[in-house]
Amino acid sequence: MTITDSTLSDHAGREDQGPADQVAVSLPVVTFAISPERYRHWSLEVDGEIATATLRVDEQGGLVPGYELKMNSYDLGVDIELYDLVQRVRFEHPGVKAVVMTGGLDRMFCAGANIRMLAQSTHGWKVNFCKFTNETRNGIEDATAHSGQTWVAALNGTAAGGGYELALACDQIVLIDDGSSTVSLPEVPLLGVLPGTGGLTRVVDKRFVRKDRADLFATKSEGYRGATAVEWGLVDATVPRNAFADEVRRRASEAAARSTRPSDAEGVTLTALDRRDGGDRITYPHVSATIDRVRRVAEITVSGPDAPPPADAAGVLAQGAAYWPLAMTRALDDLILHLRTNELDIGTWVLRTSGVQELVLAHDAQLTELADDWFVREVTLYYKRTLKRLDVTSRSLVAVIDPGTAFVGLLLELALAADRQYMLDGVYEDVDPDAAPATIRITPSNLGAYPMGNGLTRLASRFWGHPDQLAAAGARVGSDLDAATATDAGLVTLALDDIDFEDELRIVLEERASLSPDALTGMEANHRFVGPETLETKIFGRLTAWQNWIFLRPNAAGPDGALRRYGSGQKGDYDLKRV
Repeated sequence: MTITDSTLSDHAGREDQGPADQVAVSLPVVTFAISPERYRHWSLEVDGEIATATLRVDEQGGLVPGYELKMNSYDLGVDIELYDLVQRVRFEHPGVKAVVMTGGLDRMFCAGANIRMLAQSTHGWKVNFCKFTNETRNGIEDATAHSGQTWVAALNGTAAGGGYELALACDQIVLIDDGSSTVSLPEVPLLGVLPGTGGLTRVVDKRFVRKDRADLFATKSEGYRGATAVEWGLVDATVPRNAFADEVRRRASEAAARSTRPSDAEGVTLTALDRRDGGDRITYPHVSATIDRVRRVAEITVSGPDAPPPADAAGVLAQGAAYWPLAMTRALDDLILHLRTNELDIGTWVLRTSGVQELVLAHDAQLTELADDWFVREVTLYYKRTLKRLDVTSRSLVAVIDPGTAFVGLLLELALAADRQYMLDGVYEDVDPDAAPATIRITPSNLGAYPMGNGLTRLASRFWGHPDQLAAAGARVGSDLDAATATDAGLVTLALDDIDFEDELRIVLEERASLSPDALTGMEANHRFVGPETLETKIFGRLTAWQNWIFLRPNAAGPDGALRRYGSGQKGDYDLKRV
């Protein structure tokens, strides 16, 4: 992780300004690419089937000036390292079957998100920070649930706020019994905000803590320890210092014994991304984006492979990070994070695909055929998580389907993730009258390999409440669907001929740019996640929406709010009206 423009002196000095009078600042341009030799805060030690991830935060290693990361508190830079670590353990260490997360300071696991960082940050920075942090936590849970890589939190000291939320992402939590170490979520009593990375939701929905006890816990700033923490379900065990390491190892070993991950497989190194920035154009192999700042639009194109997939699992492994589905996913993931964090004014993303459909379909089929192979499974799970990241991104998504498109199989998921889909009926007569008209194709992967956060496929979400239409779409698996057929099947929003297509698209993008970004964010989030609630939809919908709102309120973020006054000895000056 690096900063290419760390001009944040104004940003770091806004201690006396509230949301209503924030000054314009130059935020850092953040890149999410990092590798272990450049970690400043995390370290990974692999011992056979068990790995240990240790958090020892460099106090002077903040992403921007203006705060020190004391007591193992963290900012976005710390979480970028953790995200990279989680990915590398999954891909580069297939033999690891359990991961122990612990702290590197005496009597302190993690104090949570750095308060000074939150107090001086813009609203958008805080929101993106919480969103990315949540996604990383979800990635840890996904590794436990689907990769046979169980995470165990070894709390060697106090875990407060986001520190306890880190532990909550793990499958098991062991707290040291040293007479002082506690777990707590002190945001409500101390800061006037909520635990921003899913703490409230995970306590009741994942740990099954009784709601009255959860209420007591979330309003007691010092938290709980010992037998009470165990009885209430806040932790799984509390163990004296002399037995702590043995108990953690026992639990990790038992989890490893249940894992189906291979013991002797060769890992795949996640090599450095080949990303090139040229003004308003960003390119990777297989993914590119062009930014139009006047229209506030990013045109994103995902390209299909240049060759058929390898013949077997051994060939896939030999390709490693160059394997097209993995290379494409890594580039798309990085681009989403870059645009989401650094290009806040670019409110609409136009999604396109290109390439030879047969080659995309061959790779798509291989991911299904080799689903039991550990590496192929990890690639599929990574693409699933990246699509989920797209789903929760607060940008308008418009898919354009025209000649040369490759919206088939796994790439069709990009179109299904979009808020609207526009398909050209026919060809561009004045450009290439001999081109083949665009088609799309549903494959078995669209029926279950890439569920959304609500647990439904994007097809099931699209046809929520219309099981007959969902069944009809499923019956079209393997068929090439032209504009008329795709419209009839309900798979596109509108199909137009080339006389009207470009004008309609222009009007749509201009209209989108004229609407309130806040209203669009709320509208899109409501429309995308139909159906049942899950842990993920509660975190990204219910909790995050409340947290985002609270971050704008004077009680938390105003000049006399709790975030600004934290550490001053003065309590936040609250407007006591309930609204």
